[in-house]
Amino acid sequence: MSIDLLPAVKPVRVSWNKGRVVGQKRPLLPRHVWSIRVRLEMAGNARDLALFNMAIDSKLRGCDLVALRVRDVFAAGHVKERASMIQSKTGKPVRFEITDTTRQSLDRWIRNPEMIGLEFLWPSRIHGSAHLSTRQYARIVRGWVVSLGLEPSAYGTHSMRRTKVAQIYKKTGNLRAVQLLLGHTKMDSTVRYLGVDIEDALSLSEAVDL
Repeated sequence: MSIDLLPAVKPVRVSWNKGRVVGQKRPLLPRHVWSIRVRLEMAGNARDLALFNMAIDSKLRGCDLVALRVRDVFAAGHVKERASMIQSKTGKPVRFEITDTTRQSLDRWIRNPEMIGLEFLWPSRIHGSAHLSTRQYARIVRGWVVSLGLEPSAYGTHSMRRTKVAQIYKKTGNLRAVQLLLGHTKMDSTVRYLGVDIEDALSLSEAVDL
């Protein structure tokens, strides 16, 4: 048989997302949050503990979180109870709370000898870079997730942004509050971000008895 008549054999390419969870990243559950905190405290990792707590409280995108400066959260010798930042994506300010647990970890980190004279809250350990990059931050988040035995492809930096607002929405059903906390300009963005569907709406409706 002539070789020209043989069927063409195409090399089998493995799909890039084979075995991975794709789509919207999952928020961490409260038990995950406490487990990571305990691990970081036991390891004495002051920077990562402050970074983790701040990521949960601020609900900032990774690009904004890594660009925080000391003056954004620290004034008159104390960590602020509330702070604000101009979002790089929208150019609009967003306010966020800094809870007591986070303030304590931030205070320890800011007073660390490693932080003396530094402008950025999360200085990079790579020469020539003023602060952590979003890629470095993503690797840190992956390390936290893997330490719990979770599937790393199901979680990412947006998991940190979604964690607290997911619990707020679950407990209150207040989409407007979540929209303000995330700094979204449109409610539609918040609805898509949380993955709100008809089941959520029905559950809220069933809880109201008239």
